[in-house]
Amino acid sequence: MPMRIVVVGEGMIELTRAEGGLWRLGHGGDTLNTAIHLARLGGGVRYVTALGDDPFSETLIANWSAEGIDTSLIQRDPSHMPGLYAITTDAAGERSFAYWRGQSAARQTLALPGAEAVMAEAEQADLLLFSLITLAVLEDEGRDRLFALAERVRARGGRVAFDGNYRPRLFADQQVARDLCARAIAVCDIGLPTLEDETMLNGATSAEQVQAHWQAGGAGEVVVKLGAEGCLLADIGIVPPPERLNPRDTSGAGDAFNAGYLAARLGGASPAEAAMRGHRLAGWTVMRAGAIPTRDDAMPNG
Repeated sequence: MPMRIVVVGEGMIELTRAEGGLWRLGHGGDTLNTAIHLARLGGGVRYVTALGDDPFSETLIANWSAEGIDTSLIQRDPSHMPGLYAITTDAAGERSFAYWRGQSAARQTLALPGAEAVMAEAEQADLLLFSLITLAVLEDEGRDRLFALAERVRARGGRVAFDGNYRPRLFADQQVARDLCARAIAVCDIGLPTLEDETMLNGATSAEQVQAHWQAGGAGEVVVKLGAEGCLLADIGIVPPPERLNPRDTSGAGDAFNAGYLAARLGGASPAEAAMRGHRLAGWTVMRAGAIPTRDDAMPNG
């Protein structure tokens, strides 16, 4: 029986440049990317968000269902539509983003009528995953309910994973981001910070400093992501990727790493082996276009 995984966040409409000056329609979002990778790896994944009742929302649900995600916990808000972002990629494979998400339906996640029923289902999870972007998007009521959900999952013996994905433009006040991150760290069993984000948010100067900060805040297991350098694990040190790559597209690498790591840990792998599985999935992702590349025979499956 697959492990029961609940992921909370915002899945958006994605526009990417295509040939001839056209734009290609897709989907993405940090937690959504991880959810899709987890589903591809065999996890029983349920995605919690809010969408509208428009054709774009219907397309998103159909696409996520086709990836194996259980969409039964997605709430619908007829007064709002999904968020939207557009991507451009430079010659080095680095991408830049423009967002339209201020009135996204996802802001009402866990704040719409029926939220308690969603939480009652979600608390059955073996693993709950959310990110600092999730918290940035949610209104205060949804944030409070998400923290309550984390406590309920842990009380039932499940684990909580938190990715400290920090995007300054999502917070008018940096202190709000720090406070929300601290609340999340206090209820997470697996912390997934990135040195670059922690440098921006807390002035961190080393991976060891990030690890110490998260552990002091209450996180049980901390994996500090270091991009091409690998990751830092407690009592082990730096775990580098198995090979150096010349990436085609770096977007979604951290989301893919999260999926590989979490799937491996849920399956009983050690942190070191889980890190290598995360590296392999991230490596496969960055050598292909998009944050969620089309599956092929080279995709790691465990």
